[in-house]
Amino acid sequence: MNFSFGSLELNRTNPAHIGTSAIGSVDSVLRKNENLSVSDTDRKESFKAYLLEAASEMNRQQIEVSAMQEKVITDPDSVDIHDVTTAMAKAQMSMELAQTVIDRLVKGWTELSQNR
Repeated sequence: MNFSFGSLELNRTNPAHIGTSAIGSVDSVLRKNENLSVSDTDRKESFKAYLLEAASEMNRQQIEVSAMQEKVITDPDSVDIHDVTTAMAKAQMSMELAQTVIDRLVKGWTELSQNR
């Protein structure tokens, strides 16, 4: 099967590799992509939701580590020390990542505000 898009030509050697449906025009594909654009408010809300979700996950890890540490002190036989160590390292890494992101956001904001 051959399809041409103006000067661009697509040769299908095996229909199973690309699919069996006919390929539409480039204009119709571009129009579909224009309809999928995200508004500024949606971007702000999704970034806000992402930051809140990341902070919530970091907080959950910190609480989980605290509970495991408490359990090691009160009932050492019920918790594997390796699990506690792994959870502590994971929580520490997430805390360091959050601090790095916050530092970069603040630095970017100050650079933007100074360039005005």
